Amino acid sequence: MSILYNKILNSNSPVIMGILNITPDSFSDGGKYLNSELAFNHIEKMIKEGAEIIDIGGESTRPDADEVKEEEELLRVIPIIKEIKKKYNKIFISIDTTKSKVAEEAIKFGANLINDVSGGVFDSKIINIAAESKTPLVVMHIKGNPKNMQVNPLYYDVTSEIIAYLEDRIKIVLKNGVDEIIIDPGIGFGKTVEDNFRLLKNLDKFKTLGKPILIGVSKKSFLGKSLDLEIEHRENATIITETIAALKGAKIIRTHNVKNAVELKTIYQHLNKPIISEHV
Repeated sequence: MSILYNKILNSNSPVIMGILNITPDSFSDGGKYLNSELAFNHIEKMIKEGAEIIDIGGESTRPDADEVKEEEELLRVIPIIKEIKKKYNKIFISIDTTKSKVAEEAIKFGANLINDVSGGVFDSKIINIAAESKTPLVVMHIKGNPKNMQVNPLYYDVTSEIIAYLEDRIKIVLKNGVDEIIIDPGIGFGKTVEDNFRLLKNLDKFKTLGKPILIGVSKKSFLGKSLDLEIEHRENATIITETIAALKGAKIIRTHNVKNAVELKTIYQHLNKPIISEHV
């Protein structure tokens, strides 16, 4: 078992994953970290604040996002991965990609986790890369693709349908040699506002799949729409929602605000400390 997967399974509190988008068009921080110095400064800030995993993406997966060519994505992410490994060899790196070649190169230079929003659907070779390199794989639910996922998404029962979908994907991934699987219900990926809240409410039901749950709600539009808030004012809503996810069983919190999430983690640890009686 990989060191990272063992850590996730055995942690008594959620593992904190800090987000770095090296993209011009991500919904929250698009364009902010295209400069390598600014990107690395942000990574250092997240590490100092307590991030245990840095999730690096070179292609936006926001609604209606355009696809990025493989060569461009590699140019965005590989230099940063190399720099992180030079200075912070013990930090875990997640590569946020749907492309097998990008995943393969990222692992070669030190990535410890593949975070694929399609769970191996867009490029099935990514499953083989995970199997051959013995790298954990995030299997997420998405309805359609980033270009069309928010065009009238419909479910009869969103929770049971996504659990069934993930169950099928887990079987396929296991059959292809990947044992270390993390699941993600895909909040915001082809769901209505009500769907997202229903998934959050029922998150504990995903534990029946027997795999650690990753949740990403940070600053997402369902929070903005429900509270009439622009992106820059969604910090409170984010940490409240992340707390609910943690209490419902999320093992990884993927977030833009590491400091807030680490405070969540600390309080969670205090809440779950074994009670030692003071009476003899």
